[in-house]
Formats: sequence, structure tokens, C-alpha cells
Amino acid sequence: MSKIDLAIKDIPRFQPVTAASLRNVRLMLCLLLLVADMIALTTGFALGLKAAGQPVMSNWLWQPLTGGMIVYGMLAFHNQAFNPRCLTSMTASCRSAVTALAGTVLIFMLVVFSLKATGHLSRLGVSSGIFTGAALIMIQRMMMVQAVRRHFGDGLFAQLLIVDGGILPDHVDGMTVIEADAAGLRPDLDDPYMLHRLGTILEEFDRVVIASAIDRKDDWAQMLKGGNIVGEIIVPDLDSMAPLAVQNCRGMPTLVVARGPLNLANRAKKRLLDIVLTVPVLIALAPAMAVVAILIKLDSPGPIFFRQERIGRGNRIFHILKFRSMRVNQAGTDGATSTQRDDDRITRVGAFIRKTSIDELPQLINVLMGEMSLVGPRPHALGSKAEDQLFWEVDRQYWHRHALKPGITGLAQIRGFRGATETRRDILNRVEADLEYLHGWSLMRDIAIMVGTLNVLVHRNAY
Repeated sequence: MSKIDLAIKDIPRFQPVTAASLRNVRLMLCLLLLVADMIALTTGFALGLKAAGQPVMSNWLWQPLTGGMIVYGMLAFHNQAFNPRCLTSMTASCRSAVTALAGTVLIFMLVVFSLKATGHLSRLGVSSGIFTGAALIMIQRMMMVQAVRRHFGDGLFAQLLIVDGGILPDHVDGMTVIEADAAGLRPDLDDPYMLHRLGTILEEFDRVVIASAIDRKDDWAQMLKGGNIVGEIIVPDLDSMAPLAVQNCRGMPTLVVARGPLNLANRAKKRLLDIVLTVPVLIALAPAMAVVAILIKLDSPGPIFFRQERIGRGNRIFHILKFRSMRVNQAGTDGATSTQRDDDRITRVGAFIRKTSIDELPQLINVLMGEMSLVGPRPHALGSKAEDQLFWEVDRQYWHRHALKPGITGLAQIRGFRGATETRRDILNRVEADLEYLHGWSLMRDIAIMVGTLNVLVHRNAY
């Protein structure tokens, strides 16, 4: 049994409500919200046209209005108008929808004036339709929020309470409560497999609250920051944990110490970019990768691919794929021995593919499987060290970088922070760059990093 298998052995499973089932419920409710918005807009414009004495079923009028509704849907999605928070907050729901509608009206009017089509439109009908549609959208959204609150209460999100010697809230209805000891959990920042165990448990939830003893709060906070989940710690007295916000759990004050850095819309954009680029690139490079595979087999005995445990999003461990560049039984599966310049473990073919970064190409398969992204913090081997210290011993913020999927390239790489980590500064530079990327993510930045990567494919530190 592998270390990963041992790490998740006897993990408690929670039924019947899991994060996956509740995510499906929220997705269906968000789709219902989208359909309700479109119905409200259609009804609003129909009433507006009728009030202006215009024929309601006129094709020449409904064609541009249909285009306007499509634009509204795109702007509303971009403006988080279909975010799950809009299912429970009237203010957020109405504000985001009205903002998207205002943007749609502006675009609609610019197009109409550009095409000089104002003579075909009834100003009264369009104006009445806009205001009536906006009113209906706000009414149906408020009704939706009330219905969701009444039916689900606090149960729209899967919530976990981990008890590790701390003070419990008076009411824990709707929460899954587990004892840390019984679940085999402990806040051990020096054990990647313990973080993997915690990440595997948290995968079934949307929110986790920790009730721990005072001397373990800091460690729990650090463990949650890379967990890609809303993480909170019960703190009757606030202390210095660099909280993101102050909230409460069933009347007890909590500090929000972790929150997934990307919302649903941004995760969808990033994943779509990965798929759109990865699939054609893999197809185009398939012949070249086959040639590299043959050369590797001819150069030295052993497998074509090198598989190694790395830490991925949510501090969950996965196996990274690379073209094998070292002799079998000399590569080191834990990465404790960094590759040095003129390393005698590297084969002849390995030296070339490492120098040109060709050895990284199989990671496109990791991207396709959803374990990695094209751009993100580079995943490191569990045994990697700097000045005889494990990376997370050099800087505890090291774990925070795992709130995003690891990437084939990243901000640190295009800044030249790659190769052996001989000093503490080598890893500190990478962590600082990764955290900067994490807190300032944008799709355009991902594209810029990929373009910048072309300049460092062949690098003096690549060996």
C-alpha cells in the first residue's frame, strides 16, 4: 500500500449530503435564475411594446431584442449575477443583475445608433420594456432568495465542523461534526500526507470550521489556507492570524482564514483556456513526443515517463508526468537530491530534453486530466530542500500557494526562478512570486505568462 493510500485509509465518508450534491443543487438553482431572468426580460419588453401600441410578435423587433438578451446573459455571467451568493443575498443578486442590464442597454443603444436604426424603434416601447424588465428581474430575484432561504436555510452549502479541543457553538444543526482524533487528523505542517488526508476530507464540503485549542489555531490556519475552500476558525478572542474577514458560526465569532482565490466564473474561464490550448497542442506535438519516447528507450533502459508525487490544489497529492531524463533507480522519487549542473545521473537524451524543457511536455496530460493548469505555481517534489530545510520549513506561506492548481509554467519561471534551490532565497523568491500571482490572477495575466514562457524555454538554470 502506497503512502498516499495510507494517508487516506479509514477516512470517514459523509452521507447523504455532500458538497457534490449541493453543488448540483446550486447549479440547477443558478440555471433557474438565468431562465427566470430571460422570462422577466421577455415579459417586460412584451408589456412595454403593448403599452406603446406596438405589435408584440413583430420579427424585425424581436431579433435585436433577442440579441440584447444574449448580451445580457454574457454580461450577467461575467458580473457574477448567477453566483451562488445571489441565491441567498437580495442585495448582491439585484445589484449584479441591474448592473448587467445597464451594460446591455448601453451596448444596445450604441449598436442601434451605429446602424441608424432608431427610426424603426418605438422609444416609448423600448423604454417601457427596459424599466418593466428590470422591475420583473428584481421581483423574481427577491422571490428566489426568499424561497431558497425558506427551503434550505443554512443548508445550501455542505459544512464541516472539526473539533480539536476547542469551544463548540451552541447550535450545529446542518453541520457535519467530526472529532479530529477520531478522523486521524492533526495540524502537522511537516507532513504532506496529513495535508493530503485533510484535503481529501475537505473535498466533500464547501465550508469548514475548526474548533481547536489555542496552541493549535495557527497551525490549523496555515493548513487551511491552501485548501481551496472557505475555511474558518472559531476564536472567542481575535488574535493575529491574518484573517480575510470576521464572520460567525451559529453565534460564535470566527475568522475567515482561507477562501478559494477564484470564483466559479473565473475557474470556468481558466479551465476553458487550458482545454482549448492543450488539446490542439497535444495533437500537434504527438509525433514529436513519440520520437522523444523512442530516443529515451534507445538511450537507456527503463520507462519512458517519470512519475513523481507532487502537491496539487487543495494540498492534495498527485503524480506528475515527465519524460524520463535520468537513469533508472537514480532519479530519486522524493526529490530530496536536487539536480545539479553536469549531474552524472542525467542521460544523454535527458540532458537535451531538460535543457530545452521538452521533458515537461507530458504534463499536458496532467492538464487534460484536471490535475494541473497551463499556468500556476510549479509543483515541487515532497523532499525538495533549500539549505537542508524542506521548503515549507523555510516559509510557512509555502502551503498557501496550493489554493490554485499547479502549472506547467508560472510567474516565478518567467522571472528566472528555476533550477536548483541552493539557498533559502531561491525558494523564497518562488513563493513570493506564486503568492503575487495567486492574489492578482486574471485571464490576461495567464496569457501573458504563457507568451513570456517562450523566452525562457531554454534557460541557463535548466539542467
